[in-house]
Amino acid sequence: MADDEKWSEFLTDYLPPRGRKVRILATLGPASRSPEMIGKLFRAGADAFRINMSHGTQADRAEIFQSIRALEKLHGRPTTILVDLQGPKLRVGTFAEGRVELKTGQNFELDLDPAPGDEKRVCLPHREVFHALEVGSRLLLDDGKLVLRVTKIGATSISTKVEVGGALSNHKGLNVPDVVVPLAALTEKDRSDLAFAIDQGADWIALSFVQRPEDLAEARRLIGGRAALLAKIEKPSALERLDGILELADAVMVARGDLGVELPPEAVPPAQKRIVEVARELGKPVIVATQMLESMIKAPTPTRAEVSDVATAIYDGADAVMLSAESAAGDWPEEAVAMMDRIAHSVESDKGYAARLHFTQTKADPTTADALSAAAFDIARTVSAKAIICYTTSGSTARRVSRERPAVPVVVLTPKMSTARQLGLLWGAHSVHTRDVSSFEEMVAKAKRMALRHGLAKGGERVIVMAGVPFGTPGSTNVLHVVRLTGDELKGYKS
Repeated sequence: MADDEKWSEFLTDYLPPRGRKVRILATLGPASRSPEMIGKLFRAGADAFRINMSHGTQADRAEIFQSIRALEKLHGRPTTILVDLQGPKLRVGTFAEGRVELKTGQNFELDLDPAPGDEKRVCLPHREVFHALEVGSRLLLDDGKLVLRVTKIGATSISTKVEVGGALSNHKGLNVPDVVVPLAALTEKDRSDLAFAIDQGADWIALSFVQRPEDLAEARRLIGGRAALLAKIEKPSALERLDGILELADAVMVARGDLGVELPPEAVPPAQKRIVEVARELGKPVIVATQMLESMIKAPTPTRAEVSDVATAIYDGADAVMLSAESAAGDWPEEAVAMMDRIAHSVESDKGYAARLHFTQTKADPTTADALSAAAFDIARTVSAKAIICYTTSGSTARRVSRERPAVPVVVLTPKMSTARQLGLLWGAHSVHTRDVSSFEEMVAKAKRMALRHGLAKGGERVIVMAGVPFGTPGSTNVLHVVRLTGDELKGYKS
């Protein structure tokens, strides 16, 4: 058997396609960083893993990379790693007593003096904020638990009145929802972490606190095409320039944590739906994240409201749903992934799922590739094809087909492992790393074998094959072919 035909079906630990379209992204942390637990999460349904650079050391993260790549080799399935950079998080300084109690109605100052603070003042070591604020701007402290209103702005101090009081301790975060703060998108720590992630072979880099399209420029330059770039939408200012951000990013995340701090709670669901809709229209993967199964940090089962929240994101057509603390630091990480997997299967088996999924219209661009992708959706439905099989180098063919949200799996055959791994966040995609084909006959024969080996079709059933001719030319999708399997295609290829 040729080397390129040594497929994962012949591995002892081979896992078949998930049988669902939406992807599950699991965050790794203290509760799930061991190789054993990473393996359990993968088998429970995790398609991709998030490494949060806000916590821990690079040495710790290197071990996680090694564990995931070993798991990938064991199961013969390209596995996605997303590295989430911390970003320019604003924080106050320290207090002489470690914490203070701010009372509603009192005056409180933020200044540039590094001396420990008290109940009257504290250091805010971010000069950029002083230039961006206006009288009347809100300042949110400790994830919005405390609210200050700016009354006066000086060269080195900001006077405020406490509108919502409470306890405030060292280094708590500060959010500025009413203005765009001219902060660099990447800190020195982010640049170091990004270089580390690229060296380790990260598939995706997530950029935090994106405010405008220009924020993506430096990260894109430093990545240099070696990974894909995801923009996290967690600032109201990003919503105002969403289309421009999505044009420059490879994917987007609805980061409901900080977004929910800076927006009124009732504004978050419409914002989520808008982000998902715009991303789908542009054919960019979109992830819904934060507090999806929050109660499972401590409980073995979620609330019914949480289940409904996950289901809503899937009905809306999100490419992926993400677990944060539930899988990173919770008591039930494996159970949380398994629960999300069961919710996804339940939603996708609903008879009304397809109709809900296509509320968002994805108009094809006037290109041959887009026309063929739209045609593949219609043909698959008309002839009851069991899969759409895409040959791709860059992944663009798979992304175009996925944008149509077909009812059948999208099997992606690619000679580039980096492409196979990056597509782990793409709705409906099942990636296979393989040598490229060199002729039309080889293209058809290999597509048939892949459909049989991965259990997606059997003798007498049809599959749709898409590719670009000449073969191996990125962005040249110009062939759509419907083939019928005989069931004998694997003869002579089994080991």
